Amino acid sequence: MSEQTPVARIPGAAPAALPAWIAPSLLSADFARLGAEVEAVVGAGADLIHFDVMDNHFVPNLTFGPMVCEALAGAAGPIPIDVHLMARPVDRLIREFADAGAAWISIHPEGTDHLDRSLGLIRDLGCRAGLALSPAPPLDWLDWTLDRLDLVLVMSVNPGFGGQSFIPGTMAKLRAIRAILARHEGSGGAPIRLEVDGGVKVDNIAAIAAAGADTFVAGSAVFGSGDYPGTIASMRAAAEAARGAAETTASARRPPAPGA
Repeated sequence: MSEQTPVARIPGAAPAALPAWIAPSLLSADFARLGAEVEAVVGAGADLIHFDVMDNHFVPNLTFGPMVCEALAGAAGPIPIDVHLMARPVDRLIREFADAGAAWISIHPEGTDHLDRSLGLIRDLGCRAGLALSPAPPLDWLDWTLDRLDLVLVMSVNPGFGGQSFIPGTMAKLRAIRAILARHEGSGGAPIRLEVDGGVKVDNIAAIAAAGADTFVAGSAVFGSGDYPGTIASMRAAAEAARGAAETTASARRPPAPGA
C-alpha cells in the first residue's frame, strides 16, 4: 500500500488521483476470532482495517475500546488501523487510540466542543486526521478544517449499526465534497482522501467511486462473502475502473491550463 506522491500544482490544475483503498470493517467480522479475521483480510489485500468505535451515547450501540485495537494492531502488521470514533467526547479517546496503534482517526464534529483543537490533537499524536460526516450534517464544516484533514469520511448510512442499506442521497454529497477537495488540491493543498462508510457492495462500488470516493469501507460485503481475496480484488478493480472513466470524462471537459 502506498500513497501517490503529489505532483506540483498550479491553481485550477487537476489533482493527482489517489489509488483506491479497500477498508474491511471489523464490525461485520466474527467477533469470536477477531485476530484471525484481521490476518485473513490483511492476507486478502486490505489497504486499511476499519475499526468502528461506538459508545452507546453518541450512537445507539457499544463496540470496541482501545485495548481491542492494541491487541489487533499486531495482527494487522503493516496495514494501518483506521479508527472511526462515533463517540462523545473524543479527546481522551483520541489519545488512547493513538497509544493503541491507530494510524488514522476520524471524528464527528458533534463529538467535540472544539473541532480544530481535536483535529490538531490527532496530528500532534502522529496520526492522520479525518472528519466524519453523518448523512444529514452540512458541508460547512469543511470550510474551516481542510488544512487540518487527511481524510473526509462520509457516512452513507446512519451511524450505529452495521449491515444497513446505502442511502442514495450520499452520491450527491460525495460529488459535492469531491469538488471541494479538487479546488483545495488544485490551489496547492495537500491531497485529502474521501472515504465512504455504509452499504458499500460489489454491485454499487463503481457508482460510488464515480461520484468521487477513493476509500471504501466494506463490512458485510467482505466478511459475508466467503471469499475475502476475490471480493477485495473485485471491489478494487471496479472502483479503479470507474474512477479512471470519471477522470477521463472530467479531463475532456476541463479547459486547458494557461499557456498550454
